[in-house]
Amino acid sequence: MHTTDAAPRKTGFPYRRLLGDARYAMLLNVLCALFITFVLSGGQSFWLNLLASMCIGSIAFLLIDGIRLACWGEQRRAPLLPFTALIIVSAAVAQVGGTMLFGWLANIDVPAPVSMSSRNVGMTVFTLAAAGAAILFFGSREKIARLQMEAAQEKARAESVARQAMQAQLQLLQAQIEPHMLFNTLANLQGLISFDPDRAQLLLDQLIQYLRATLSSSRAGSTTLKQEFSLMQAYLGLMSIRMGARLRFTLDLPEALRDIKVPPMLLQPLVENAIQHGLEPKIEGGHIHVQASTDAGVLILTVADDGLGLDHPGQTKGTHLGVANIRERLRGMHGDGASLSLAANHPAGATARLTLPLPPTITSPIA
Repeated sequence: MHTTDAAPRKTGFPYRRLLGDARYAMLLNVLCALFITFVLSGGQSFWLNLLASMCIGSIAFLLIDGIRLACWGEQRRAPLLPFTALIIVSAAVAQVGGTMLFGWLANIDVPAPVSMSSRNVGMTVFTLAAAGAAILFFGSREKIARLQMEAAQEKARAESVARQAMQAQLQLLQAQIEPHMLFNTLANLQGLISFDPDRAQLLLDQLIQYLRATLSSSRAGSTTLKQEFSLMQAYLGLMSIRMGARLRFTLDLPEALRDIKVPPMLLQPLVENAIQHGLEPKIEGGHIHVQASTDAGVLILTVADDGLGLDHPGQTKGTHLGVANIRERLRGMHGDGASLSLAANHPAGATARLTLPLPPTITSPIA
């Protein structure tokens, strides 16, 4: 067996992050120069103070942020004690090095601040305070960024779980519809075998063709109206063999709507209900009309029959499982944007009306 060890990916020094932090460090240096000029010193040259602040502040920034990023990276938080020691040492080094660099750049003879004079101690404390303010700012900024990243990851995880749960629910509901139709058809086939074997054989052949046609689409997440109506053609042809002249049907699908995607097995339970509860118990049978149309940006699918109608005492009582499953599937996919209604048809029968959001690419109203 061949195995491959996944070596941890090496990442280089985060120069981009260092450059991003440098913008805020330069701004802090400017603020320090303004504070020294107009609050502490009074009357001294702002540009000299700015140059000194840039020299000391830049060295302190490069030491503190550079070592922090090199040792602990962007994502890890530096340990308190080592980081505190790093700040103190870096501030002292920056105070000495920055002062010497300032004297060289400004061509001013400035003694190195290595003695314990009150001025040097004050400057070191000021550098430490500025470094502390910078660390507090960067720490808060990193904490906010980390919290935002954790919130985004949690939101993505919740959405993934919700999608998986919805997909599992839809597959469960779809799986409940297919056996429902299959068992009913097999029961009808069993009844025909005893008194009309030829028609039973023809019904069995049609059933095999229908199952072959539905195998792929019933397992898919979506299908097209063209495929859905083709399945209804096969299904109603199957039922016509069993009911003979008592069943007549019309399929009405405009050319412009043939490629619209819809959930699979959406019409079949409604057509099956129309036959089982409306047309089959009616002695003279009847007609079923399956139609697709649009109205005000909504796709409308109707299954209308002139059978016994809703709540007729002569119709067979069902479990309403197919209708309940369709409503659950629509609610799971479109929320309140889709619906299924049942109403009386005039002068007889019932009408099932499905409304779904129309894809944005379909703009022309088709009655």
